[in-house]
Amino acid sequence: MVQMIKDMNELKEFLKDAGHKLVVVEFSAKWCGPCKAMCPIFHAMSLRYKNVLFANVDVDDAQELAETCHIKGVPTFQMFKKAQKVTLFSRIKRVLCCCRSGLMTKQIYELCGADARKLEEKIQELM
Repeated sequence: MVQMIKDMNELKEFLKDAGHKLVVVEFSAKWCGPCKAMCPIFHAMSLRYKNVLFANVDVDDAQELAETCHIKGVPTFQMFKKAQKVTLFSRIKRVLCCCRSGLMTKQIYELCGADARKLEEKIQELM
């Protein structure tokens, strides 16, 4: 099941209630063709991955939240664990990669675009 989020307070509460579970938040818009294509796929993933929580933010209805989350295009998917965005530096198994590559600011918690395969791969990796 996909939870609809309307503002930052709702998002914070949703993330807090999730505890240690992975949370995937989809930022989308009703007028967006790729968002419409991803909607049933995202819903199906929410039914398939019972140990992952799924939420949706309509960027037109929650403009302030979308701005706070630095959404530049839709659809965008952000991943959270323990109420924090999953970043490259929060991933222990990637430490060697980071050290070898030098300091990197690129984060891995965000996917932009309607690529269901990449989204599912990232969910499986982060669960």
